[in-house]
Amino acid sequence: MRMPRASVSRAARAWLALAAALPIAGCYSPQLLASRGGLDSLRTQVDTLVVRDSVAYQLLLETRRELAVQHDVLLSTRATSGSTTQELFDQMSRLEGKLDEVMGRFTKLEQRPAGTPAAAAPPPVDPGALYDQAAQDLTQGRYGLALQGFRDFVGRFPAAPLADNAQYGVGECFFAQAHFDSAAIEYGRVETTWPDGDKVPAALYKLALCEDKQGRAAESRKALQSLLKRFPLSGEAQLARERLGTGGRATAADEVGQLVKLRTNLCLCGVAIAFA
Repeated sequence: MRMPRASVSRAARAWLALAAALPIAGCYSPQLLASRGGLDSLRTQVDTLVVRDSVAYQLLLETRRELAVQHDVLLSTRATSGSTTQELFDQMSRLEGKLDEVMGRFTKLEQRPAGTPAAAAPPPVDPGALYDQAAQDLTQGRYGLALQGFRDFVGRFPAAPLADNAQYGVGECFFAQAHFDSAAIEYGRVETTWPDGDKVPAALYKLALCEDKQGRAAESRKALQSLLKRFPLSGEAQLARERLGTGGRATAADEVGQLVKLRTNLCLCGVAIAFA
């Protein structure tokens, strides 16, 4: 049985196309392999970019969080600064109010008439009453009040006849409380400030006792010898002789010297009375 010519022709063409395709596929296989390698390289680059973008995205998120924190800190600082500024303004307002009040008082004082007294003057202090009160406090053991009174007297009336007695009273306040170092200083001021005062012999004797109480025998003996030399006829001089172990009364030279001193003082008093 014979096939039609048209069918034979179509089949022949199909076989020819297949036969032609086989040598072409074998010819271009290296190019296909190269294309596949390029695709693999491109895929690797894409994967690398994806990883890099992921890291960049994480960094961006962290930066955004840090910016948010800084933003909160900035807002907090701004709020605190605003509060502090407001407090400063309030303080300034209060100070301005006080300043206005003071200026108002000062203006009223300036506008006061010249004849109007500013305040009542304190009453004058009686030296005798002040000294007597301090002496009474000392006698009754109120040493703090006595000390304050005697010092007040010395500060107010340093040239009064009882000034050296008041300074001696200061030393007595410390001596009664066994504060011998402070007492020695106060007794020494009687001699240095009022060398001709009637309390100098007693102050020298008490100074010697203070030095002895503090274990300074040489200084104590020196004070007693100074007492004997300057005031040999005083009652304290006799006590000094007993402490020194000399005993007896004052020597003739001491008595003469003391009499000469008394005579000189009397002469000076007479001259002062004559010129008064």
